[in-house]
Amino acid sequence: MSAKLKFDLVQHGQHSDYDWLNIDCGSVRVGKARGIIDGKKLTIYSINVFPEFEGCGYAKQTIDMFKQSFDIIIADRVRHTAIGFWMKMGFIDVTDGNYKYEKNGAVP
Repeated sequence: MSAKLKFDLVQHGQHSDYDWLNIDCGSVRVGKARGIIDGKKLTIYSINVFPEFEGCGYAKQTIDMFKQSFDIIIADRVRHTAIGFWMKMGFIDVTDGNYKYEKNGAVP
């Protein structure tokens, strides 16, 4: 497993309509995620691990952390090349280009 990550949430405000998550490994920024938090629901618009850090498990660790924090997670407009990743992470195709993860017993 890759090194333990640190996550720094920058909530939306005057500079952005999105909530941003900085993904750090030690003192090195390895990626960013962009989404909108609505209570226990998260819509992810992008998750980017920088190219030099791809393949280290950082995206998986980030999604695992999201699963601990949110009851419903929507991966918005998933690219064709990323479908396998989202399916491996337990998301299901909701037939509109989005993929969804829902904890057992979550209320939509």
